[in-house]
Amino acid sequence: MTLPPAFLDELRTRLPVSEIVGQRVRLTRAGREHKGLCPFHKEKTPSFTVNDDKGFFHCFGCGAHGDIIGFVMQHDHLAFMDAVEQLASQAGMQVPAPDPRATAEAERRKGLHDLVESACAFFQDALEAPPGRSARDYLRGRGLDGETARRFRLGYAPAESGALIKHLKDAGYEDAAIEAVGLSRRPDDGRAPYSFFRNRLMFPVSDRRDRVVAFGGRLLDGDGPKYINSPDSPIFHKGQMLYGLARANKAAGRGHGVIVAEGYMDVIALVRAGFEGAVAPLGTAVTEDQLRLLWRLTDTPTLCFDGDEAGRRAAWRAIERLLPMLQPDKTSRIAFLPDGEDPDSLIAAQGRQAMKDVLGATVTVADLVWRQELTAHALETPEGRAGLRAGLNRQADRIGDQTVRDYYRKDFAARLEEKFPWRPGGRRHSNARSPTGLSGARPRRPRSADLNLAKVLLATILGHPALFAEVEEELAETRIPDRSLDALRGDIILSLSTDPTLDSNGLSAHLTAHGHESVVSRLMSDDRVKPVLSATLEEARAKWADYFAHRGHERARADHRRAWTDATRHETQESRDRAKQLGAIVARRPENLDDP
Repeated sequence: MTLPPAFLDELRTRLPVSEIVGQRVRLTRAGREHKGLCPFHKEKTPSFTVNDDKGFFHCFGCGAHGDIIGFVMQHDHLAFMDAVEQLASQAGMQVPAPDPRATAEAERRKGLHDLVESACAFFQDALEAPPGRSARDYLRGRGLDGETARRFRLGYAPAESGALIKHLKDAGYEDAAIEAVGLSRRPDDGRAPYSFFRNRLMFPVSDRRDRVVAFGGRLLDGDGPKYINSPDSPIFHKGQMLYGLARANKAAGRGHGVIVAEGYMDVIALVRAGFEGAVAPLGTAVTEDQLRLLWRLTDTPTLCFDGDEAGRRAAWRAIERLLPMLQPDKTSRIAFLPDGEDPDSLIAAQGRQAMKDVLGATVTVADLVWRQELTAHALETPEGRAGLRAGLNRQADRIGDQTVRDYYRKDFAARLEEKFPWRPGGRRHSNARSPTGLSGARPRRPRSADLNLAKVLLATILGHPALFAEVEEELAETRIPDRSLDALRGDIILSLSTDPTLDSNGLSAHLTAHGHESVVSRLMSDDRVKPVLSATLEEARAKWADYFAHRGHERARADHRRAWTDATRHETQESRDRAKQLGAIVARRPENLDDP
């Protein structure tokens, strides 16, 4: 029996994965996920995770993965329909009655899937046959061997226009079905159908269930477009599919980042280099449907573009499409490759680390909008700066979600204030005297001890990012009285929260890409921070603890002074006792509490 997809989607929506799994496995909350001991293999420490946002469970130990239906099938040893009926009863839903038309359509689609799979096997065999030599030579020239070709199921479409059609018809498939999936074309003059792909290196495109549904083909020689893709069919819609989707889906479940590259060879190069979550659109810019598909894999996919002018234009087109769709926690980061490089060429020439550095220097959507608007206005004039403000607000107003829109407006306002400080009515931040001779309001001067502490703490994390996970809360709560250092602190926290594997060089590259180059340079050249930069991780950890012991002692002294003032003023026993208690704390001065 075939069930309507809308019914299954509603069933998954009504029943969170954690609820169904939690009825059978003891789960504990871990951030936005739940963790527990895997019910499908013996383990002593939890490697089994449940993610309600993404609607799946995954075990990092045995690889078990699926949705609520798959879990009940595996755990309770039920057939598909039995699992669905059990879940539907729990959700208060009625399983739809059998629909003969839906059953017939499902059978037809299954037949088309089988047909495309048969074509894929034909292309694979043709690559190994003598006519596929040109395709094999091309792959060797790109550094790909036979094992890689088999791993990605690469193939060859023979130049002979009827070879594939004959193979499929001999296997029992009809002309109409072959044409329906885009593997053949019928001339208008009534001649016999001919193969759509001829003399091309073939890249199979799979759906999320890893079923081959279409192909991309690269021309090996002769006239014609360099790349062509299968046309839309009953089982394939180009704007709703991504090359490498099934592999990326599994990789995202294992915690890998999702990277959107431009083409087939880029995805293959990225996966071979260890970036398992690589995907690519099929010859077009990323569509709204593809963005929604990406957000089912991860909250923050990385869109990767060439570093030249064409790449920047493509990035901006993606941002224009992305802005109206932004949701809380659903966004993207943008990576730019060196000029003249794509992931395939960069990895081939410089190795995995070069690509990792690119991914470590991504920028946010807000960063890219800011940069675009900065270049669009004459900032040396008041009118141009007013135009910048208006342009940023226009971009923010394109965001559909009100909460995200409001935060974008606040972010842009803060950036404008940083770059062009001003106050309504034309009053700038200034310590100069007003025309009346009276001094304007002065902001409180930052205490040098606070500023020095901030510098040393930031330098400690820049030199030892591995320490971040232990001290994140203290870093976030530290008072930083300098605006540029405070902004640096924010991007350090964001960078290391997003990618905890960043080393010192990768973190510095990321911060430089976010506009902190001069701040980082000044910080690193300050004599006060040099000892912590040359320290070992253990030494840095101990010094960090010393700094906070010092700050805690300073706060205790301040509390003590206030308590004695209160005791003198009110002369109550309670106030005198508190002053004495605080005095005893201050007297227990920790060792090595020199100012940083």
